[in-house]
Amino acid sequence: MPAAIVHLMIAAVWLGSMAYSLFVVQPRVARFFPDESRREEFLLVLAHGNRRGVIAVVAGLALSAAAVMVTWPAVAAVYAVALVPYAAATTIFVNVSWRHWPARVFALPEELPGFHRRLRIQAWAMLVLVGVAFALTLSASVVRW
Repeated sequence: MPAAIVHLMIAAVWLGSMAYSLFVVQPRVARFFPDESRREEFLLVLAHGNRRGVIAVVAGLALSAAAVMVTWPAVAAVYAVALVPYAAATTIFVNVSWRHWPARVFALPEELPGFHRRLRIQAWAMLVLVGVAFALTLSASVVRW
């Protein structure tokens, strides 16, 4: 069960940080920087270095899920199923991190609204996927506790 607690804590951190970004940071940045070029510059600085943290979270989720599946067979199937939305969210993160942001950095000003729209869609998809995986693992852990 300690592995489940670690897993749920890591998942809560990822879910909470994405929700905070979508509901608090992004709207406030838009209000604070009405000039789009300054906003883009700030967002680039804000996003710089986040890859390592998210990769650490994903690795922690995978390792802790594996530990749960080995040590707590009663919930192993649910944790295995939860790996699917985590993997999908990770795939979206890889796309955003290694394709979307580099292209956005070199985008023309008139292309930025399209990048913003695509990023919002991908961020919401990640939030939903991680939320579903978290709900699955939490419910299985609480019911079997």
